[in-house]
Amino acid sequence: MSIFSKICRKDVGAELFFPSIFVWGVGVGCFAATLNNFLVDIHHVGGTERGIMEFFRETPGVLLVFILAMLQRLTNWKILRLGIAFSLLAAGLLLIPTKFMGAVIFITIFSLGEHVVMPVRQVIAISIARSGKEGESQGLVTSAISAGTVVGSLIVAGVFFALPKWFGIEDIRLMYNTVWCIIMGLLIISIGLTFMGKIEDIKGRRPNLYFNKKFWRFYTLELFYGARKQVFLTFGPLLLIKAYDMDTKQIAMLFGVSALITAVFGGRLIGKLVDYFGYRNIMIYDTVILLVVCLLYGFADKIFPMHIAKYVVCITYILDMLISHAAMASYVYASTLSNSKEELTATLSSGISVNHVISVLVAIAGGVAYDKLGPAFLFGFAAVMSLANTLFAITIPKVKAN
Repeated sequence: MSIFSKICRKDVGAELFFPSIFVWGVGVGCFAATLNNFLVDIHHVGGTERGIMEFFRETPGVLLVFILAMLQRLTNWKILRLGIAFSLLAAGLLLIPTKFMGAVIFITIFSLGEHVVMPVRQVIAISIARSGKEGESQGLVTSAISAGTVVGSLIVAGVFFALPKWFGIEDIRLMYNTVWCIIMGLLIISIGLTFMGKIEDIKGRRPNLYFNKKFWRFYTLELFYGARKQVFLTFGPLLLIKAYDMDTKQIAMLFGVSALITAVFGGRLIGKLVDYFGYRNIMIYDTVILLVVCLLYGFADKIFPMHIAKYVVCITYILDMLISHAAMASYVYASTLSNSKEELTATLSSGISVNHVISVLVAIAGGVAYDKLGPAFLFGFAAVMSLANTLFAITIPKVKAN
């Protein structure tokens, strides 16, 4: 019996969905491993400019509920394909030489595709799962994306190693353009896989804007997650590049190691833990660990010698990426409150919009704080937020996810 048949129902498209998500993960992994160094190398960004870019990049998340409302006549699988297509377009546009704001527009289009894919991949994973296997199915999605990220990171590291070493190519822009072309090829394959067999593609109508008071704790959790995500995904890599002089190969390898750990055991393990211990306990433990992560990010260089602090922050980054996948606990929590797949889709998309409202604010404020007050202040504030998150998670009702 295959892993798909153990977790998912028969003839619902699991054997197409997970490989497509894996290839998508390779493409997104290439993009993530390249983006931060691309912005520094080509556009010479600092904390403030990085914050401005993130403001626009996260805007599709704020507008996601309205974007999905416009697509309400499409099924989840069709929306999945459309999201991948947006990112495919953006990868092509990045081949065009442009100034900073042009790059911001292209990166925002790529982000639009990523955000459109986010809720539908979770809903598809839940809808194709066997009863009681919803968390593990989401964990398999996480593992597929993480495995893809490993491959994508290795591809980026290989490009930036091989082109100058074996082919004598020193043009940094050409190296980045090579990565964009690879991403385009991968996303074409990802879309193609979804057409290669039988799927369960039920059409459902989603409300234009959906907020229900029974989900208020879920929305609040999304606010905390949005702030947490923005600080670490944006300013963690910037810290490593600016303060610890990590180049594209090193960042790509760090991303790859982090994703490998998640792919091998992290994603499915966290999914199983959510199913076994219940979403409430996972939410609490996750935020306690996050407090330690915040303090290490902000103060490693003050606790350890610089050459040791660099490795401490790298390990902290890996731990941060691993525990970030515990956000699936809140999705399972939302699924227990939902009366239908359509309500769940609307709730998850509304939740993503909520967490992106705080994300765009944190992007601007965090960029200014990074430049004016330093990383220690920014990550110290994140530590305070993680403590508040822990206290709020304790208020979640003591009910298991299944």
